[in-house]
Amino acid sequence: MKFAIIKERKSPPDRRVVFSPETLKKASQFFPQATFKVEASNIRVFPDEAYRSQGFEVVDDVSDCDVLIGVKEVPVDYLIPNKSYFFFSHTIKKQPYNRDLLRSILEKNITLYDHETIVRENGARLIGFGRYAGIVGAYNGFRAWGLKHDAWNLPKAETLADQQALIAKLNTIALPPIKILLTGSGKVAGGAKEMLDAMNIKQVEVAAYLEQTFDEPVYCVIDVLDYNKRKDGKVIDNLDFFNHPEAYESNFMRFAKVTDFFIAGHFYGDGAPYLFTREDAKSKDFNISVIADISCDIDGPVATTIRPSTIAEPIYGYDPQTETEIDYKEPKAIVVMAVDNLPCELPKDASEGFGSLFLEYVLPAFFNADKDGILQRAKVTENGKLTERFTYLQDYVDGI
Repeated sequence: MKFAIIKERKSPPDRRVVFSPETLKKASQFFPQATFKVEASNIRVFPDEAYRSQGFEVVDDVSDCDVLIGVKEVPVDYLIPNKSYFFFSHTIKKQPYNRDLLRSILEKNITLYDHETIVRENGARLIGFGRYAGIVGAYNGFRAWGLKHDAWNLPKAETLADQQALIAKLNTIALPPIKILLTGSGKVAGGAKEMLDAMNIKQVEVAAYLEQTFDEPVYCVIDVLDYNKRKDGKVIDNLDFFNHPEAYESNFMRFAKVTDFFIAGHFYGDGAPYLFTREDAKSKDFNISVIADISCDIDGPVATTIRPSTIAEPIYGYDPQTETEIDYKEPKAIVVMAVDNLPCELPKDASEGFGSLFLEYVLPAFFNADKDGILQRAKVTENGKLTERFTYLQDYVDGI
């Protein structure tokens, strides 16, 4: 079996890759029966020579390979018929802008494995860049705070080498005694928490966070039952919230009253209450001045996120009274950081981490008859049709 690490062609350029040269070397040692080729690229965070030095052939044509592995969507014109592909297709939520991509995948008889659908039997994601989104998002949030309040001027994350370089910069700033709120319990929130802990910021529990004042910066991590409550007053468990989101309403404003800096690292499920609305943000009790919205759901649960921002221009201001974008330096502005491709700012670390997980969970499935069902669950298309798990996409493909 021949595998190819393909060139990223989506614009704006993405410097990430599924396998670093070192991880690809491990893959070739673990699976000597496989051949690995690397498509030449002038944008990849690891230069072609780094792969050659590990003994890999760097080529311009990968059409002789069976499985082609990338990160972002492959432009339609570059899809090779009758191959198997791995990449983030951004189609499984019926994203309108990628309908033609999925149609082309089906027309060209491509077997698509979407990174987002590489899951355990219980549906839990096995690999992803979420941790790195959390790491960069937290850093960008502190950078935004410094710019908003003229407190410090941190360099952009994309100019720094790795997570340790981000941490080193954060540890040069003198934080005032602010309260920092972090939502979420997954990999995104975990990455953000790593940064808060690396800054030696004290973590406090919910009751202390809500009721006490501190003479040092503190942070609190909250999950769905902290910022949502059942309308009938019952307290059950997280599973009840996930199964019956319509039975809940937001309880977030009690946190907004005492929070200075909010890092949104949660996953938002369809039908769940918004954390706060545009009306909530108008309240005199809404104290938050900087929001790092890593989740980046537009016009959704974090009402101040009215558009995604970019790596080039990562922050903007939100005027809660007019519900419009303004200069973030305006005194009335709530600062929003809502970059929707944060891991791109940490391409080396993100690639190394992703590749290690891909090597652990995915590649073995090609050589053990997929005994754990990893490939079967991840397969979106096969033989020109949607697989059974993804037949719900048929109306999307048909344009209905």
